[in-house]
Amino acid sequence: MTLRAVVQGIGHYLPERIVPNAEFEATLDTSDEWIRTRSGIERRHFAAKDQPTSDLAVRAARAALEHAGLTPDDIDGIVVATSTPDLTFPSVATMVQSELGMTRGFGFDVQAVCAGFIYALTTANALLLSGQAQRVLVIGAETFSRIMDWTDRSTCVLFGDGAGALVLGLEEGAGTSEDRGILSADLNSDGRYRDMLYVDGGVSTTGEAGKLRMQGNPLFRQAVEKLASTAETALAKIGLSGSDVDWIVPHQANIRIIQGTAKKLGLPMERVIVTVQDHGNTSAASIPLALSVGVASGKIKRGDLLLAEAIGGGLAWGAVALRW
Repeated sequence: MTLRAVVQGIGHYLPERIVPNAEFEATLDTSDEWIRTRSGIERRHFAAKDQPTSDLAVRAARAALEHAGLTPDDIDGIVVATSTPDLTFPSVATMVQSELGMTRGFGFDVQAVCAGFIYALTTANALLLSGQAQRVLVIGAETFSRIMDWTDRSTCVLFGDGAGALVLGLEEGAGTSEDRGILSADLNSDGRYRDMLYVDGGVSTTGEAGKLRMQGNPLFRQAVEKLASTAETALAKIGLSGSDVDWIVPHQANIRIIQGTAKKLGLPMERVIVTVQDHGNTSAASIPLALSVGVASGKIKRGDLLLAEAIGGGLAWGAVALRW
């Protein structure tokens, strides 16, 4: 018998305000065609002015619990991946815990920017397998619209707000790659590349939140190479390859990065879950959002082998192989 961390429920939330590409034409030297051609993005959601990240996270968490047929009393811990918390502290996770009415268990945040959900998922998996918890809510939630420089057309048109959540619970498996649940993970970071994607503010430097800065072309080259490598490593750990994968569920940053990574793995785009056109880059929320949409659309089915991979500021990157 082998214990596996299995997804028992999933859900997501997107803010009500939908922002099409055309909305940027009034303030920037850009166009719908320019944005679509370079990123694949057609629209994104922005949170309301009085809507913090924790609100998005709570709504996604409730959707995941409902899908699982569980209540907050069934949850032992909450791990939230975010780079846009409500406050410097306390964590978004403890705010979600309070809103759900949980008075037991634990909650904390993980910060690895766009790779955050991969890091959070891997952390939750370790907590479950170590016996620290029986069920954990893993949430990716972001309000990147709060850290945009609205005069920079190379960045502000790319990002959106949203949240996705899943419930991980322990179930028994046979100890093979046919088991349901998380089968392997691969995490990496390299601080030498930190200037490719960063925010120019912080508590111990400027005392302000700052704005997002990105070196697009160098980051693109690093992304395709590192995403393909980490995906192959995660699969190799369980004796599998790209041909065994039913669905790639990538970080939704840019359609060209998604296409380039799929090509390196030898997989057609028909086996990739793509939501970037509707959500933009929602950082740590993009993979759980894509997972939830993939399940809701009927594409992702029980028993499918999924490969989730992401790269973000740091640079930090990683992949998780799991069977649905």
